[in-house]
Amino acid sequence: MGNFNQDRFQQQVSFLRRQFLQDGDLPFTDVLSEQIVSQALTASKVVWNDSIYPPLVTLWVFLSQVLSADHSCRAAVARLLTHRLSQGQSECSPETGAYCQARKRLPEEFFSDVAQETGQALDHSAQSDWLWKNRRVYLFDGSTVTMPDTPENQNAYPQHDSQKPGLGFPLARIAAIFSLSCGAIIDLGICRYAGKGRGELSVFRALWHFFRPGDVVLTDRLYCTWRELCTLKQRGVDSVSGLQAMRKADFRKGKRLGKEDHLVQWPRPQIRSLSWQAQKLLPEFLTVRECRIHIKQAGFRSKTIVVVTTLLDAKEFTKEDIGELYRARWNVELDLRSVKQTLQMDVLRCKTPELVRKEIWTHVLAYNLIRTIMAQAASKHGIQPRTVSFKGALQFLEEFQRLIDYQACRGGAHRMVLYQQLLDCVASHRVADRPDRFEPRLLKRRPKHFAFLRKPRHVIKSEMVKGVR
Repeated sequence: MGNFNQDRFQQQVSFLRRQFLQDGDLPFTDVLSEQIVSQALTASKVVWNDSIYPPLVTLWVFLSQVLSADHSCRAAVARLLTHRLSQGQSECSPETGAYCQARKRLPEEFFSDVAQETGQALDHSAQSDWLWKNRRVYLFDGSTVTMPDTPENQNAYPQHDSQKPGLGFPLARIAAIFSLSCGAIIDLGICRYAGKGRGELSVFRALWHFFRPGDVVLTDRLYCTWRELCTLKQRGVDSVSGLQAMRKADFRKGKRLGKEDHLVQWPRPQIRSLSWQAQKLLPEFLTVRECRIHIKQAGFRSKTIVVVTTLLDAKEFTKEDIGELYRARWNVELDLRSVKQTLQMDVLRCKTPELVRKEIWTHVLAYNLIRTIMAQAASKHGIQPRTVSFKGALQFLEEFQRLIDYQACRGGAHRMVLYQQLLDCVASHRVADRPDRFEPRLLKRRPKHFAFLRKPRHVIKSEMVKGVR
């Protein structure tokens, strides 16, 4: 990379970092560093070209596209056009073809590397008082996303098998590791919705290499299997999850730690996915702790929950501690809602599988950068990041970004004033503390009375031409 291109690269990195409060003396300003971006470009072997859409400009336009309520490419190009005019640069074409081609040229690894490194950098920078008993807790759960009904997407991510051809949309399964302390997405897996090795457990096994000794993994009852608990324990990672329905807790057995709290040994089951030689290397018994938690709040569905954990020290981790930690598992549902609903990732727009995956990773990067701003606001005001509204942070960031861009020429001191004002606004919108809130799972607003598509669209249109009602 020549000196001119190197200068342009640093200018574009600085602009991208300024848009997400990544300069100055604010905390967490190393989350989206020049080193992370440079390493991602080098690892993905991106060739730097001096054009309207170099890699970092393409990334910024893509980020603005997923952060905006209008997800169209035309609106994204319009934002770039107005930015160039405001900076005294030559105008670019308002057509979207060059931007779409630039997205295609950037490899998928570039988007995934930047998104993962950003989330991990934020998690590693979390303050000690945000942790649970000085230990890092990670949440894991999965969901699904849909995408345009194109032959390429249907081939890579087929629609649900209960739907007739031409009536459904391609469906992909996503599963992610979230940080309990700051809400960042650490890693994410993408696969088909159905098929052998396509379930959430398979994605979990593909991602658990990230966990380090001393970490705690908080999951629902799906992941409470002998193999998962044993494998994580051998890595020095503890687990907390709900007891599967097929198992029954008998508190008359095992070593009693307290009322409805005991240690019990689970024998090794027959694991069909492992060879006999691999199973012989596993221990014959696994010691786990079972705690029965009673829910006395009126309106809640479950009255008692049996929590299974490999945190065996009852003095360091009391039954009440385990119960409160398991209750925090609900945060993963809120995090998935923030990604899918607030950032509108539940319905994707790209028409090829590779671009779909790039779009998902761009949503992850945008989500992690918003979480970084929330962490900066929480650090400044001495509060927990999870008490800050994600929607409020997104709304204020979208409006302040225009002001930061427009007044960039006024220098770093003025920019820091804008940063502080943005953080004050973000911190002022807190999530209400409603631990015992419950609502009926019913909708008040009535849907529109339109019938569902029972035949492929081209068949219905041909019948309409023939006058068939």
